[in-house]
Amino acid sequence: MSETVLLMEKSEGITTVCLNRPHAANALNSELREALRRAFIDLAGDPETEVVILTGAGKAFCGGLDLKELSTRGIGIDDPGAMDTGASFFINAAQFERPIIGAINGAAVTGGFELALLCDILIASTSAVFADTHARVGFIPGAGLSQKLSRLIGINRAKELSLTGNFISAAQAESWGLVNRVVEPDELMPACRALAKDIMSCPQDVVRKYKRLIDNGFAKTYAEAMKLEAEVFIEHARKVSAAAVAARRGAVMDRGREQKKGGE
Repeated sequence: MSETVLLMEKSEGITTVCLNRPHAANALNSELREALRRAFIDLAGDPETEVVILTGAGKAFCGGLDLKELSTRGIGIDDPGAMDTGASFFINAAQFERPIIGAINGAAVTGGFELALLCDILIASTSAVFADTHARVGFIPGAGLSQKLSRLIGINRAKELSLTGNFISAAQAESWGLVNRVVEPDELMPACRALAKDIMSCPQDVVRKYKRLIDNGFAKTYAEAMKLEAEVFIEHARKVSAAAVAARRGAVMDRGREQKKGGE
């Protein structure tokens, strides 16, 4: 009986998607890539899913593309259809409207690093490590790592990682701004679920529109991004009534008092 390469669990508006090839460091073979592609298509139309948590089974988050499979089948570049199938899960994740929290439980390497970078927020276990070994394997990334990593941690640090293939720890990743924060392994999923619930406490139509605005602006120059924000603001403001603001005001004030009290 073959394993289920992708596990999904839905609870309280949160869908946890777990790569389930622990014996292979959750390497992305063709079956797992196809399972991810279908999962994100299905979740995009799922009214019960408001936030996704993406993680891996066992000790690794994701070891990247399955090199054992590629060594016999090739990467498929001569077959555009096959290449699209193999890479389309990255595209689906990038265009996914709901927030994706990456629960980085272990090694996120090369294609697994790219998968992590597709998440909107990264929470790492102290056991997590990151590496871009494309150059060592003899590959060039095709899902955005060469461009997004430099924008997150700076071009010189990105070159250090990508041109050496060296690993960095979770603590180093946090210091460089690659991950939002680092927690102990047993705190990883609770921390991600708590964060998901914070996101879910906001109006979800606004959350999705805001995520899209940030992502679209990220790809533009500063001037273009500011123009985009102004356009989206005007469009949205026309639809927000005074009554809607009044209805949210009390909840916002109560939350502010609670958080201030909790920080004392």
